Formats: sequence, structure tokens, C-alpha cells
Amino acid sequence: MTIRVRVGTLIDRRSVQNFILGVILFNAVILGLETSAPLMARFGDLIHALDQICLSIFVIEIGMKLFARGPAFFRNGWSVFDFIIVGISLIPTAQGLSVLRALRILRLLRVLSVTPSLRRVVEGLMSALPGMGSVFLLTGLIFYIGAVMATKLFGAIFPEWFGTLAKSAYSLFQIMTLESWSMGIVRPVMEVYPYAWAFFVPFILVTTFTVVNLVVGLIVNSMQDAHHAENDERTDSYRDEVLTRLLEIETLLKDSRERR
Repeated sequence: MTIRVRVGTLIDRRSVQNFILGVILFNAVILGLETSAPLMARFGDLIHALDQICLSIFVIEIGMKLFARGPAFFRNGWSVFDFIIVGISLIPTAQGLSVLRALRILRLLRVLSVTPSLRRVVEGLMSALPGMGSVFLLTGLIFYIGAVMATKLFGAIFPEWFGTLAKSAYSLFQIMTLESWSMGIVRPVMEVYPYAWAFFVPFILVTTFTVVNLVVGLIVNSMQDAHHAENDERTDSYRDEVLTRLLEIETLLKDSRERR
């Protein structure tokens, strides 16, 4: 077994992955402590030292993965994700780049690549994007039609909410989220236009309940597909491992017979 294979086996161990997960969570706490001025005034040097130790561990981990996997490292999307997150942390924060210090909290996102269940959720969301695009397009059409109608119907009396197309779209978005939609917007409009409910209620039913449920359904289906794909991949991997071991046993038996 070559040293690269040994390093790869070591870095893929569950105990090592759990250790990296622990470091990620510990580093998240450290980065949170850095936002406290009293704590930084008293323990600033210690907090910075602990942060650098965590970053060093991440750099060593990425280096080991690069050494073990070579160019194949960059063919894995999660490996590239980890590489970018850690690389951002290594950018100097002096000379006008101090805003990048805030981006160090992105290291916490490495929990996604270390935790299989969270990784499955993200993969489900990504696979749902094409279908969600169609739903968002439908929502955009509904909003555009509703904004034009609301501007023409209510814009003259309520210019602060429906005076322009943009204001109408924003007001309808507020109504879709059910944020103060009744007492804040709809009931004042109904005092002037008693039948305004015939416009707002169908709009809420279509956007809030129908479209949002479509998005949720797409995400759930995509997550289930990602889960099934992961199970299939695990089954194929187990099957290949069994076949490899059977071939090794067959080779050993063949060699033993030839020696006789």
C-alpha cells in the first residue's frame, strides 16, 4: 500500500471526519467570540491563536486530500467547495480587505460537506433548481399581472402602495408573505373599494398556498431522489467491493492449486 493510499484511507476514516466536524463547530464558537469587544480585550490573543490553530488543521486536511487524490480532488464538487472556503480564510485581511474577516464564518459551511445528511439536503435543493425555475417564472407572471391590475384599480387612491408598478409588486409581495396584509393593506383598501377582496383573496390563494406548495413539493421530491441515488451508489460500491474480494479469493485459490 503506497503512502498516498494510506493518507487517503486515513483522511476518509469516520473518526477523522468527526474530528474535523468538531473543529468546525469549535471554530464557529471562536469566530462568534471575536464579535465580543470585552472578551477580545481580555482574551484576544488566545482567541486569535485558537482560530489560527483551527485554520491550520483545515489547511492540513485539504493538503492531505490533495496529496492523496491528486487531480481527482478537483473533480469532486464538495472538495472544491472546501478548497474555496479554506482559501478565502487565507486571504490577507489588511490594507482595505478587513471585510474579508467576516467571510471567515463561511468555514461553518464546511459542516455541509462533512455531514452526509446535510450534504443530501443541499444536493436535493440543487437538483430541484430546474423545476423551481419554472415555478418562479409562473410566479413572476402572476405577480406582473397582479401588479398591473392593482396599479390600475387602486393606484389613484392609494399611491403609497399601488402608485407605480414597482410599488404594487412590493405590496403584493408583502401580501403574499401574509405580513400585515389584512389590517395593513387590504382592509384600508376595502373601505374605499368594498369588493377589493375579490382581487386579493384569489391572489393569496394562488401565490401563498398553491405556488409555495409547488416549490416545497419539488424540493421534497428532489431530496428523495438524492437519497435514493445515494443508496444506489452505496449499494454499487458494496457490490464492487464484494466482487473485488471474490476475485482476490479466486486468485489465491488458483495460486494455491498451481503450487500443488
